[in-house]
Amino acid sequence: MLNKIQYISHGDTPQEQLYHIESVLAAGQQWVQYRFKNTTSTTLWQTAEQVKKLCQQYNATLIINDHADLAKAIDADGVHLGLTDLSITQAREYLPNKIIGGTANTFEDILLRHQEGCDYIGLGPYRFTNTKQQLSPILGLDGYSKLIKQMKDSDINIPIIAIGGIQLEDVPVLKQTGIHGIAISGLLQHSQDKQTLIQQLNSILI
Repeated sequence: MLNKIQYISHGDTPQEQLYHIESVLAAGQQWVQYRFKNTTSTTLWQTAEQVKKLCQQYNATLIINDHADLAKAIDADGVHLGLTDLSITQAREYLPNKIIGGTANTFEDILLRHQEGCDYIGLGPYRFTNTKQQLSPILGLDGYSKLIKQMKDSDINIPIIAIGGIQLEDVPVLKQTGIHGIAISGLLQHSQDKQTLIQQLNSILI
């Protein structure tokens, strides 16, 4: 089951990562994409094992960002791959029966992901975000509308997850473009009332 709200973890240390992940899980978040850049392989893997335990404790879906080998090692629910990572096809051989998502920014990217057979597409960025370095060109609302129309015209039915600096007030208009859900990091992480925010987002995205 593909969740309507995907939380992408953020933090510069294992402690920050685990604190944020546990706080969103405790508020009712059901899908975590573990993303930990600029750290050592050892720290990445050790922290992932703790994240896996947290997700099991809260019965939440765990997706690993970029690292298919790590996803396999800890038996995560799946992996999310960027355009320069392992191909979806290779990942599918390596991780049979797992959720495999892929990033896209253009219609060419979407076609590639469709051909590769990914389970969902993280399409973005919607607007500028500090969370991600080396940001692809910003799509905005018009970009989503155009790309999703092209998908419909080409009979491509992969669920689209909007990503990139999304705020609560953006969600109703994004929903109208035909997206399946959203991926958020800062919006949820910085919220003073995470539980209410998750409920609000779910009610919009139903």
